[in-house]
Amino acid sequence: MNVIDLLLEQHEEIRRLASIVEENTGQVRKDAFDRLRHLLAVHETAEEEIVHPFARRALGNKVIDGRLDEENQAKLMLQELEKIGPDGPGFSALFNEFHKDLDTHAMKEERDEFPRIAKEATPEQLRGMVTAFRAAEAVAPTHPHPGTESVAKNLTAGPIAAVVDRARDAIHKSRN
Repeated sequence: MNVIDLLLEQHEEIRRLASIVEENTGQVRKDAFDRLRHLLAVHETAEEEIVHPFARRALGNKVIDGRLDEENQAKLMLQELEKIGPDGPGFSALFNEFHKDLDTHAMKEERDEFPRIAKEATPEQLRGMVTAFRAAEAVAPTHPHPGTESVAKNLTAGPIAAVVDRARDAIHKSRN
């Protein structure tokens, strides 16, 4: 597997979970939203630390800055959705908007970023990025943290946020 395959696989899982959230209510919606929130948090962190820096060299600042702005907006919306809760008033309308933005963001990455990475990177680099990506995911925060869309910010704020998030998740899980 190379990093492009991994990213495409995760994008498909994100789309699947978003559709489940959008099409359901109750516990099914809540469980799918929790899995989606977790996957998006670790996925975006790993992209910001591993994939975007390589893509920045291949595509330039303008394209990647655009993706990072989209990711920040998505984190803000995801944070708001988390506050509202899957059964809360206004969740469905905001989630529908979030889902559309999420699809647009993924399509832009798949169209603009991934092909250039595949062209510019060697097969060894593409496989090596999988290992680095998985390592970044393993220590990433599990909830959205807007404003941390750079390697430096992820590496300074990320570990503390990850510990807090994972403790919060464990406490929440023990109560249910």
